[in-house]
Amino acid sequence: MPGTRSRWIHEMSFNEVEAHLRKDDVALVPIGATEQHGHHAPLMLDTAWAISASEAAAEIADVLIAPPVHYGWSYSHMRFSGALTLSADTLRRVCEDVTRSLIWHGFKRVILVNGNRVANLPPMEIAATRLRNQTGAFVAVADCGLIAQEEVMEISEGGTGCNGHAGESETSMILYRFPQFTDMKKAVDGMKSNIKKREKGSRQLYHGHLNIDPRLRGDCVFVPMTPADLLALSRGTRGVRGKATAATAEKGKRMVQAIARNLAAFIAHARKVKVDVRPVDFPV
Repeated sequence: MPGTRSRWIHEMSFNEVEAHLRKDDVALVPIGATEQHGHHAPLMLDTAWAISASEAAAEIADVLIAPPVHYGWSYSHMRFSGALTLSADTLRRVCEDVTRSLIWHGFKRVILVNGNRVANLPPMEIAATRLRNQTGAFVAVADCGLIAQEEVMEISEGGTGCNGHAGESETSMILYRFPQFTDMKKAVDGMKSNIKKREKGSRQLYHGHLNIDPRLRGDCVFVPMTPADLLALSRGTRGVRGKATAATAEKGKRMVQAIARNLAAFIAHARKVKVDVRPVDFPV
């Protein structure tokens, strides 16, 4: 809409970015994925998390947002048509190259916003660690599944395990932001695969990454998931590991707002951190 100010760097002119840098040096970098989210939701859902959280936080904190990255570390989804994955090292390098470009221009504080909840974290955390130590800039990772866990669980109604992959929270968010790509007639629940009642003192063996539902955490180990593993877990659940049928757009709005508030609070913290940025080269 003419006259509406965008916070997306790729929608601005270079002199508008220059003007913003004269008053602020924080940038967000949304990192998502292209992978299956059941029969009812689009493959872009993880990128939608990062976009939605970044946009809402940017309005609160008055920061700019780099173009979203629609690719993540999605190797385990490759048995599902349309899934696209970067290698872990490529994702790390993408994060580093984009952030180095921003630092070169004068952004001294860069927050990588992970929409592929927890799954993208290993390469993103390595990138942030390398960048902060090599450049002196403040570089951090904010994960949409971890930054507002308690608030999102309070909004959810589906019970323990409801917010797994393509479950209540993810489906609620996509209903709120991209309803045109969502068909709730095809939504199913896949709760059995991620709820196992634990006896006191028992050990939980889980495949994949840290569970974003704090009620399901316990002593555990990590077993990498293969595409065949994920396909087997998805039989009968259509790729859903949670309670998709409990989702509503209103819940999705409240969840995005909660994540954005916490992200904006973290931005306020980042602005207070003293930085001593060393000269950096842009990627070649």
